Amino acid sequence: MRLLSRLLLLVVIAQIAFVASCLAKDAEPPTIFLDKSPRIVAYQLGRLNDERLLLVPRSTEDKKYIPVYEAIVGRPAMAAGIRDEAFAALAKLKDSTVAAEMLATITKSKMDTPDARRLVDLLTGLMLKRPAAELTALQPVLSELARDDDPALRSIALAGLIVAGDTDTARSIADTDADATIAMLAAIRKLPNKKLKVAQRDDAVSQFESADSLDVKLAAIDALSRIPADQDDTYQRLITQVDDPATRVAACRGLMRLPPSVFQADSSLEAAEALVAFAEVTPAAERTTDAFIDAMQLVDRLLTKIPPQQSRALRIRLREVTVRVVKIGTVEEEMRYDVAYFAVEAGRPVQILLENHDLMPHNLVITQPGALKGVAMAGLAAGPEGSGGLPYVPDSPNVIAASEMVAPDNSTRITLTAPSEPGEYPYVCTFPQHWYRMYGVMVVVDDLDAWNQNPVEPANPLGSTRSFVQAWTLEDFAGDFDADLRGRSPEIGEKVFNEASCVGCHKINNVGGAVGPELTDTYTKWKSDHLGILREILVPSHKIDSKYAMQIILTVDGKTLSGIVVDENDDTVTLLTNPEAKEPVIILQDDIELIKRSATSMMPKALMDQYSKDEVLDLMAYLKSVAEAKVE
Repeated sequence: MRLLSRLLLLVVIAQIAFVASCLAKDAEPPTIFLDKSPRIVAYQLGRLNDERLLLVPRSTEDKKYIPVYEAIVGRPAMAAGIRDEAFAALAKLKDSTVAAEMLATITKSKMDTPDARRLVDLLTGLMLKRPAAELTALQPVLSELARDDDPALRSIALAGLIVAGDTDTARSIADTDADATIAMLAAIRKLPNKKLKVAQRDDAVSQFESADSLDVKLAAIDALSRIPADQDDTYQRLITQVDDPATRVAACRGLMRLPPSVFQADSSLEAAEALVAFAEVTPAAERTTDAFIDAMQLVDRLLTKIPPQQSRALRIRLREVTVRVVKIGTVEEEMRYDVAYFAVEAGRPVQILLENHDLMPHNLVITQPGALKGVAMAGLAAGPEGSGGLPYVPDSPNVIAASEMVAPDNSTRITLTAPSEPGEYPYVCTFPQHWYRMYGVMVVVDDLDAWNQNPVEPANPLGSTRSFVQAWTLEDFAGDFDADLRGRSPEIGEKVFNEASCVGCHKINNVGGAVGPELTDTYTKWKSDHLGILREILVPSHKIDSKYAMQIILTVDGKTLSGIVVDENDDTVTLLTNPEAKEPVIILQDDIELIKRSATSMMPKALMDQYSKDEVLDLMAYLKSVAEAKVE
């Protein structure tokens, strides 16, 4: 197996009982001299890992603690709840606002690593959702920053001005030069709601039509594709750019962001013919580039919109020059693939490109029909060594093809010949416990072009009949706890608990999994704080108990392990690497180059997005009922 570049995460999550027993030790707070110069204080704090930093005493009653809070908000792996607390403390200590402190943190970031860029993206999104009054008060700062030499900061500042209601100033700055115009167009994707994005469409159209530089044109194409309005018109504009070598890639990527319903047969045929001709003249060495693959992804979409005879002829031409590629990504924090199913032709070669955008490791294993769960269970038994060097992949006739384990911000390819027998072949991540949610279906058909004319969504391989309801937020439940859950059904809530796979990771009354915390006493521990408990369900990464925080350990010889640190001393680190592990792994401190804490909870978010509001409240009633029953 090819070694992952310094970030292969082998295993994660742990048994709660073992964790609890191993963490029974008091951690001494580090000694930090906060009365020294700012440079010395920053140096002291910078030497601490995240866990040690959180042990440093802090208070909102003394300004000497400002550096501690500033260090916390600048750490990418801090849980959201801790970060919120730190920003609120900074705003109080500095007589400022949370938005101002977020902006200050953004401007201090070097944005030179993926983690740093993630933090800036996160803080930008949070800042732009702050009350309008906070952003209005920042208008002078934002106006100045919008003229900064850093294009990323300019874009953030321009987005801030728009949210603050000062679009005129933002557009005036955008008109100063091409770089400012590009920053303004890039700001559109950062805007926090549909209304604000739609309000910028006329300007994006104007830049698309009158762009006097290629870079502005490309930025306008990207911006238009991200605005959720008049998408039929956006399609008509972007489809004309597919045959232009200068705009082809941007147009292809932009078109793939649009809903399939806006694609039209005649223009789809014309664009498909142009892209097939482009593929035929592309040198073989360039057919694995991101740009080429993205163009071919659009061809796949276009071919579904034209008659089978014409699409078949174009597909035959493509087969002469390239293997069909299906791109599948992972969704950050949600433990799912971004492609629920795709179709391939029986007996034909296909390549799957798996891109991991999550902060956890994932793989993709294609199984025989009906074998998803069995393969996942066998993969757990196979362990991190797996079969043929592939972690958590079993040696089984039910495995058709499998990828290596893909670290965050990495990708891999699986090349296979599709089965000759038509059917629905599941694919799944066999990393421990991921199979509950992370799966899809490869549909094998006799005639792909005929199937595209009348596609049939495959059955859920685990038998679920659920579909997306809503991306629930705490605000959606305002007032729903006024009656203290009276009239709700704990019985239905128990069914939701089981169906949503909560039971796979959590115990209630000693029944269930041992991956996450025991939930029997949840309502007792939280003192019947309905909203606090609901936040734990909807936003699991808001606060992460240090006992369950994932740690990534990079060794001096380039190996990477992950799991839960259950013990640590001056000589060794003890790591529990998977729920079924009989013994933890002990690593010498001298062999460790880096220990890195993840900001992401083991529990995926969006678990409740396939359930109604009533069902979510019934789940809460179930948790409340088991706590009350125990007290009685």
